Amino acid sequence: MTPYISRLFILAATLLVACQTNDTPLMMSKELNNGWQFSENGKDEWLPATVPGTVHTDLMANDKIDDPFYRLNERDVQWIDKLDWDYRTSFMVDRDLLKRDRIALDFKGLDTYTEIFVNEQPVASTDNMFREYLVDIKPYLEEGENSLQITFLSPIKEGIKKYDANGFEIMVSDNDLAEIGEVEGGKKVSVYSRKAGYHFGWDWGPRLVPSGIWRSVYLKAWDEARIENLQLVQNEVTDDLARLTAVVEVESQKKAEATYEVLVDGKPVKSKVIKLEEGLHTYSLDFEIENPKLWWTHGLGEQPLYAVTANLTVDNRLTSREDRIGIRTLELVRDHDEQGTSFYFKLNGVPVFMKGANYIPNDVFLPRVTDENYRRVINTAKNSNMNMLRVWGGGIYENDLFYDLCDEAGILVWQDFMFACAMFPGDEAFLNNVKEEAIDNIKRLRNHPSIAMWCGNNEILAAWYGWGWKKKEEAKNKENADKMWKAYEDIFHTILPEAVEAYDSDRFYWASSPSSGTGIEADLKNGDEHYWGVWWGKEPFSKYATHIARFMSEYGFQSFPEFKSVKQYALPEDYDIVSEVMNSHQRSSIGNKTIEYYMLQDYDQPKDFESFLYVNHVLQAEGIKFALEGHRRAMPYCMGSLYWQINDCWPVASWSSTDYYQRWKALQYYVKKGYEPVLVSPYIDGNFLKIGIVNDELREINAQLNLRMVDFDGEVVWEKSVLADVPANSSNSYFDINRYDFLRDKNSREQVLVAEVVEKGQVIARNVFYFRPVKEVRLPHPEVSAQISAVDGGCRIVLKTDKLAKNLFMTIGDEEGFFSDNYFDLLPGEKAEITLQTSVELAKIKEVFKIQTLDTAFK
Repeated sequence: MTPYISRLFILAATLLVACQTNDTPLMMSKELNNGWQFSENGKDEWLPATVPGTVHTDLMANDKIDDPFYRLNERDVQWIDKLDWDYRTSFMVDRDLLKRDRIALDFKGLDTYTEIFVNEQPVASTDNMFREYLVDIKPYLEEGENSLQITFLSPIKEGIKKYDANGFEIMVSDNDLAEIGEVEGGKKVSVYSRKAGYHFGWDWGPRLVPSGIWRSVYLKAWDEARIENLQLVQNEVTDDLARLTAVVEVESQKKAEATYEVLVDGKPVKSKVIKLEEGLHTYSLDFEIENPKLWWTHGLGEQPLYAVTANLTVDNRLTSREDRIGIRTLELVRDHDEQGTSFYFKLNGVPVFMKGANYIPNDVFLPRVTDENYRRVINTAKNSNMNMLRVWGGGIYENDLFYDLCDEAGILVWQDFMFACAMFPGDEAFLNNVKEEAIDNIKRLRNHPSIAMWCGNNEILAAWYGWGWKKKEEAKNKENADKMWKAYEDIFHTILPEAVEAYDSDRFYWASSPSSGTGIEADLKNGDEHYWGVWWGKEPFSKYATHIARFMSEYGFQSFPEFKSVKQYALPEDYDIVSEVMNSHQRSSIGNKTIEYYMLQDYDQPKDFESFLYVNHVLQAEGIKFALEGHRRAMPYCMGSLYWQINDCWPVASWSSTDYYQRWKALQYYVKKGYEPVLVSPYIDGNFLKIGIVNDELREINAQLNLRMVDFDGEVVWEKSVLADVPANSSNSYFDINRYDFLRDKNSREQVLVAEVVEKGQVIARNVFYFRPVKEVRLPHPEVSAQISAVDGGCRIVLKTDKLAKNLFMTIGDEEGFFSDNYFDLLPGEKAEITLQTSVELAKIKEVFKIQTLDTAFK
């Protein structure tokens, strides 16, 4: 049953119950998203505002500032976060509403420091963008028009107050770009505010510190009781039966008798009469689902979702809460073995290799992220054969839609708590704030089958020990260093794991990524690893295949956006990687020089800026290919590969595989192939050429491994076939030979190895392998033909070539479209059929269609 149809059944059932009871529901809810205005605090110069929104985007919409993403404009808007800002609206209240027992404002997200006024009376203040706030306002309301005003205090000024009061400087990474932010004394204040860390800058992000109503605001009114939360606990699953418990958290105005009923996909399955106690309490109801359909990750099965509704009827009046679940078993297995301690996810009893990426927020200005943006990024993950995304700890606990889409796509989520690359305060108010933040978000997200685990933080343990923070801070002041570590232990070893145990006890908690256990540094043998020897250490790409832990949760390499994207934030005078604009849109301290260093190891110097971008894309993709394939070949020792990162929050040179405009780079096309269920992977191991085959499918494959050396004119100079019986869920080598013996009678400068796995006459896996870096290969100058015809939804492109067309790259000028494949190698005698999804007319596509191959990129 689809979610849409399921919800129709639920609506029908709810209406039926309503017809049998009082027509007035217990709960009323109305979104307050219209009529908002904003002004700099104290100026009374009101302008239209959008809610949800931010100060920056409202200033842009009113032509008060230019786009901060364009060229160097980021520098011109640093004054905004130093000021306080007011937002106001009004709403009507009638006599019937005032008769309700309770009336409240439900703030789903306020960023960050606020003072809230109703009819000019202070009703609440807030200090955490990650929390939801329910504020009782009935005593302040009047019949008729009522005013609501929210003052957003400067996060910088509030941060400076806390910084100055702390007594010592808390260790923060250089990702807090206080200098660009023009903060007095260069004070790094980000850690004092429970606000997205990346707002203060990162090595892939701008310094833009917004304030605003970033999630919706609701006016709510209710009588007698309301359902605060619904938790769906899976107790036992067999082929025949799933036993579950629906736990409702109910706030009741008084002791009362109520009927508690559970519906599954709109059909009543269990009910009972309960005694409500005054205040906030939980009530449980066990229920069963017969012949349950299991939820699987993408590639292993389907993702059936059951809509579960909890109905509470008090005095013949109804209130409801609905959520969706996927029935599955999932555990993070930490077994001791002869090599250390395992780290793998077992889904429905099956060990699953995690293929995916790290995920950051899609924009610095969060309310600009549309539903379509979310769908694109999750569709990219699914279409790229991923089964996991890691929601990184310097961003946000994502919107509900993100997790809904992951549920539907079969994408598991490694969920960080929002702490990254810094130590944090340890005062009682801060710790209590963290506790409530954790409870809010665990309760909001715990029913999603996509949530795989909770992780305390990103790289803080690694920084304390491995980056030298502990030694440095102890040398400065041992007492202060001890305070910082005490705060770390309080947050990550006590508060967060206790919250997970209390509110989501079936899920695993991992204190820090990377690590080998609680408070134990990463060591490759006992946990997860962030490997940055390639990039920061300038180690060769080949090291990816040997530096392997039980789970590789971060690694990556940079590229600029494609030329079409660069043109959206720069002018022709900026088209140079050392220009001021390009340097401003490159936040890694070693970025452009490191890209060039690696590029010149394998490639000649590109002839111009546009060619540099193209070669950079290929370089990034080829480098990460080493990692993807090496990690998968190392299964079952290594059981996960999550590269950094799938997306961007602004137009920038970064480690992303899709840019800010959600255009696929070469890396995303390579990832799609590298994560296919069956992978054939030629590689060098010492003196040997080996061919590995990885099979993620839960079936044995009886296939043939076909190998051939082909020259760049398409002539086969050597070939061999071997039988390959590939067990389910396995990785093994199926061919090996001394590479020097193999190459003795071959010309590796003008030939390429093609490996294919063939099952029942169908090629189910394919790869190509070059024995030399590109600059040592004699690339031919091919003539590629392209036949373009119209099909539903776009165009069909058939490509042929007379010689090797290396990293064939198709573009359509400044028009929009998506190629089903790109940046691939095309050999003579082969035909590539590509789909171009676009709304552009065929004639225009033919006019702007262009092909580039790697041989044309150099001087």
